[in-house]
Amino acid sequence: MSILTVDRVAVGYSNTIIINELSVTIPDKKITTIIGPNGCGKSTLLKALARILKTQKGAVFLDGRAIHQLPTKEIAKKMAILPQSSEAPPGLTVFELVSYGRYPHQRGFGTLKQEDLKHIHWAIEVTGLSELRDRPVEALSGGQRQRVWIAMALAQDTEILVLDEPTTYLDLAHQLDILIMLKRLNEEEGKTIVMVLHDLNHASRFSQYMIAMKDGKIMTEGSPEEVMTHDHLETVFDIQAILTACPFSQNPICLSYQLNKEAEYLLQTN
Repeated sequence: MSILTVDRVAVGYSNTIIINELSVTIPDKKITTIIGPNGCGKSTLLKALARILKTQKGAVFLDGRAIHQLPTKEIAKKMAILPQSSEAPPGLTVFELVSYGRYPHQRGFGTLKQEDLKHIHWAIEVTGLSELRDRPVEALSGGQRQRVWIAMALAQDTEILVLDEPTTYLDLAHQLDILIMLKRLNEEEGKTIVMVLHDLNHASRFSQYMIAMKDGKIMTEGSPEEVMTHDHLETVFDIQAILTACPFSQNPICLSYQLNKEAEYLLQTN
């Protein structure tokens, strides 16, 4: 049974509805990536999944229970959330920030127990931060800081990771570094990962399931082979795409593309 489900939700900001009557099931123990043009509702859906935004209609269910009826600490024991932009307080070390991930498992302002330290050390090690554990977070590179935030989420010891554009503002090498690490966590630790990505090729290469959105609606969902097709990319992004197989994953990737209106112009002039 899937852990996370969305049933006919309506979500928005103030009086503006962004997504309406949307239903989707997040596959258990897989990497699911949400794609779509800017303003289509990707991050809104993610915030609804993470209970950052309250649904105006419908409900999000975690283990069959409506998420807005669950205590915050209970949710935090099952789902860790990495927002699009995160800032650490000045002077905080890598170890200190990662240790914050144990808060849902503590009572009041209790000190770290042996169980907490075990999860903190594991999260630091698995994200490749052992040599940086005593460094101030602000002294790290963008890619290193992103790994620290992921380590904090991992220290929560949750089944689900929800990430909003985890590779934004990172260079190519650091983008791959983060995505390879997430794939390893999925394969080796069985984590269910849900994320928003702008890069279609990264989404296809590193996902087992994809959700394509446009205008607040899910246009198609399924495996990368089912979602990354000429027709679907034309419908969702209004582009004419040239697709090929990724040599690393064998999933389809976009080799190049042009806007529909540009393709029509070229046909008319040739």
